[in-house]
Parts: sequence; C-alpha cells; structure tokens
Amino acid sequence: MATRRGKPVASHPARGGVVTKVLVANRGEIAVRVIRACRELGIPSVAAYSDVDRHALHVQQAGEAVRIGPAPATESYLNVDAIIAAARATGADAIHPGYGFLAESEDFAERVENEGLTFIGPPSAAIRAMGSKIESRAIMHKAGVPIVPGTASGSNDPRAIAEAAREIEGSIFIKAS
Repeated sequence: MATRRGKPVASHPARGGVVTKVLVANRGEIAVRVIRACRELGIPSVAAYSDVDRHALHVQQAGEAVRIGPAPATESYLNVDAIIAAARATGADAIHPGYGFLAESEDFAERVENEGLTFIGPPSAAIRAMGSKIESRAIMHKAGVPIVPGTASGSNDPRAIAEAAREIEGSIFIKAS
C-alpha cells in the first residue's frame, strides 16, 4: 500500500500512483471529517458546495472550494455532471462521496471510475452486489462468512416461508429483498 508521511494513502489505479487531490462531494460534518483526514494525510482537499453552503465550515476548512450548483441537492450534491466537472476544474484525481447521497450509488461510482478518477469507497461492482440482499447473502455464504440462518429464495409464497421457518427451528424475520 502506498503511504504518505508514514500513513496509508489510497492508490490511484489509472495512474499507478497515489491520490494527489480529493474532491469532497458532500457537506456538513461528513465533509469536515473527510477534509480533516485529508489534511492529516497531507492530501489537498476541495470542498464542493451549493449556493446555500458557500460559507459552511467544510468550505472554510478545505484547501480550496468549488461551487457545484444552487441550493436544492438534486441540482448540486446529487448532480453527477457538476461533481465530475468540479473535479476536472480543480485538478482533483479522486472523489470522496462522504456517506449517504452518492456513497451508495453504483452508477455514480462507475461514472467516477469510467472518468479515470478514483472513487474513494467500494468499487461499483461491490456496491451493485451488496445492493441486493439476496445476492449479498449468496456472496457472503460462498466466501465462508458466517450468516444468520435463513433462505435467500426471495419468495413471497407463504408455504416457502413456512418451510424456511421449520428448517430454522426458531423465530423468523422477514425482510424485503
């Protein structure tokens, strides 16, 4: 693993080196923590902000800041084109989505990857796989990860549910797949 000042640093697969600048595509305390971590690792950070957040703490604490749109999140923090453009305009080679919003979007992670940028988070394929309870359960079972007894059939048939309950010999918890 690459290090900077003795601390681990994310590697940049497209460049075969380390991340040199991170665009933080979130706001508030989430962004403040990411910016602080970047500073501790010696990695320059860029705060993305909407009009309503132009004076926010994360904007003040980042090495630089870039406007990504008006106040509504759909026009700024969820605007993938604006975020990619902001990374390009500032020379950021990595994007940290924070959590929530874009952090769980396989489409966003894949777009960042396809743009030759580093998505700081799980690869889009992992987000896709873990987005399905049935698929993620099968993947974990195959990898030997202990899982709660149950079925991954995804069936809504009351007979199948009753059969699964008999096999478990205990209480059952039914979750939407």
